[in-house]
Amino acid sequence: MKPTTSIPNFVIKKATEKDVPLILSFIKQLAEYERLAHEVVATEGSLRETLFGERPYAEVIIGYYKNQAVAFALYFHNYSTFLGRPGIYLEDLFVLLEMRGKGLGWVLDWNEPAIQFYKSLGAIPMDEWTVFRVTGEALERLAES
Repeated sequence: MKPTTSIPNFVIKKATEKDVPLILSFIKQLAEYERLAHEVVATEGSLRETLFGERPYAEVIIGYYKNQAVAFALYFHNYSTFLGRPGIYLEDLFVLLEMRGKGLGWVLDWNEPAIQFYKSLGAIPMDEWTVFRVTGEALERLAES
């Protein structure tokens, strides 16, 4: 992939199976940043199977600055019935602390400087949508009903 920013020495590469330990490390760092480290149950094995197995469910790209991994993004393909078109859903984008503020992008709902940055680009928040997640015991109860 070609670089998507004007940062010199920054390149983006599609992750491969050998990157699984790095991907898990980024996931754990992201969880720490979001104060959700206790929720990470992913393992190298589960990532290897679901990202690089017989049927990959998502894709990962890694950002390198001067050949050092500094960011990752995990996304999957979706489909908009209203638009009648495919798209992608960016599940996670994580940038190491020392690389933040350089235009690589990402935002939580409490990260006001990042929110203002995205708005300055013309991005529109989708405030009318509320995301719900069903996992663990709640998912098991749903499946049993």
